[in-house]
Amino acid sequence: MAAEPEDHPDVQVFDEIRYIEHLARTAITRKLPVGLTYPQFEVMNLLTRRGDGVTPVTIARALQMTKSGLTNTLQRLAARKLVEVENCQSDGRKKRIWLTAAGRAAYGQAMAALRPKMESLRDGFTSKEFREALPFLRALRTWLSERDEGPGSAAQLMLGTAAE
Repeated sequence: MAAEPEDHPDVQVFDEIRYIEHLARTAITRKLPVGLTYPQFEVMNLLTRRGDGVTPVTIARALQMTKSGLTNTLQRLAARKLVEVENCQSDGRKKRIWLTAAGRAAYGQAMAALRPKMESLRDGFTSKEFREALPFLRALRTWLSERDEGPGSAAQLMLGTAAE
């Protein structure tokens, strides 16, 4: 009897990644301050990790967001005074994004709410286990990004709908 698609380890890996992403996103979303969305949190998290003054193009690429989706997210964050969008002094066509004091406070509030969940995660798995998973996950991400031929191609692989 032929193997079912679900029996293939590659399909199982993508199923697990999808489930993990959904569970992580749901857990984070539940702890966000009222009115803050997950995409907004992702932008604030990126600005906190990479530093202020990042361009929208850099943010969109890093977060795998469309330009229009990011524009909407930035407009909502700016309307709440959580980020400032400034014209780049060296190139007036570009913009730079900065977290405001209110943005840092909202991000800090979200991280404080997430801290118990993160500590529980660290209690459940060792640093060694996380380190050992990283090479495979990074190689998989690199492989997918190098072969991404447009919208949906990585999704087809993850859903097991690509040619086998």
